[in-house]
Amino acid sequence: MTNAPLPPVDAAELTARLIRCPSVTPDEGGALVLLQDLLESAGFDCTRVDRGEVSNLFARWGAKGAAKTFGFNGHTDVVPVGDAAAWTVDPFGAEVKDGMMWGRGATDMKSGVAAFVAAAVDLVTQTPPDGAVIITITGDEEGDAVDGTVALLDWMDRAQEKMSVCLVGEPTCPNEMGEMMKIGRRGSMTAFFTVTGVQGHSAYPHRAKNPVPALARLVDRLASHELDQGTDHFDASTLAVVTFDTGNPATNVIPAQCKATANIRFNDAHSSASLTEWLQAEADRVAAEYDVRVEMKVKVSGESFVTPPGPLSQMVSAAVQAETGVEPVLSTSGGTSDARFVQHHCPVVEFGLVGKTMHQVDERVDVAQIHQLKAIYGRILRDYFA
Repeated sequence: MTNAPLPPVDAAELTARLIRCPSVTPDEGGALVLLQDLLESAGFDCTRVDRGEVSNLFARWGAKGAAKTFGFNGHTDVVPVGDAAAWTVDPFGAEVKDGMMWGRGATDMKSGVAAFVAAAVDLVTQTPPDGAVIITITGDEEGDAVDGTVALLDWMDRAQEKMSVCLVGEPTCPNEMGEMMKIGRRGSMTAFFTVTGVQGHSAYPHRAKNPVPALARLVDRLASHELDQGTDHFDASTLAVVTFDTGNPATNVIPAQCKATANIRFNDAHSSASLTEWLQAEADRVAAEYDVRVEMKVKVSGESFVTPPGPLSQMVSAAVQAETGVEPVLSTSGGTSDARFVQHHCPVVEFGLVGKTMHQVDERVDVAQIHQLKAIYGRILRDYFA
């Protein structure tokens, strides 16, 4: 495949153009249209894979089914700006001052998308590789993530499109550029408990069945239980009780019902099924002890996974060290990402910018680091196809 020569893509300028697209989940905001135009001009075959209210983009340069196919994954949707009056800049203005570019999505993760798109376009137009490059970009990472990367992977399966390996460009560095990459993620699940007793007068508690102490006992047992002490690639699993509600404004009434919610971030010592079984056993135990009804619903956001250290992580680590002078720690910390879906398709790792201001008011990114990230991605691509 041959393409007309294109000048190198300025990743910072592309980031600014993407920030100016108000792509708050699930609105596309023009971001994918912008990227599709650029990628098609570089010879990528692009397909919009929209599902539900979500817009997604698949782009491939090179032959379908190539023996070596490097993939990138990212998202252009952003969280809401919150209180717009609290911002010192236009949240969608991409203003640059003091070497920083400001705006919603500057860090999470329009800069990452711009960097890998710029690196990929430069590669295929200047030194076309023997293989293929695939780019998958969703507009549903910050939302329910049901019709985003999952929809892209479903479509790829039907279309027999395949990535050999994939890099997700999420922010991965806590404080310093290059200090951390992700080789896996903890699983995440949320349990919703509803305890129902019998309402009554607080002066006559023997005539009621108070759900409050029952639920208090349940959440105490859950929160004080040590799930594990960590595994080879993961820190210890955690459980956090995040709500406890009765909705009862009266001081002389024992409520009939109260609710609590707990979120678990778990490592590869567990599965959502094994944890659900444990949670249910504890709920049943409290129900029997207090003679109340305990109902539980569970939502699983993702299972834990790890891509064991090997050629892919070594290649990414070497490129990061060459461009930054910093050897990244191989980590599985943090929340969930779309890598949890990609890991079913091919080996996947994550590397991106410093994420300190993501989702905050006055989100911003160091412009120099955008160029540095493009250089890292470009080196990874050259090394992969060498």
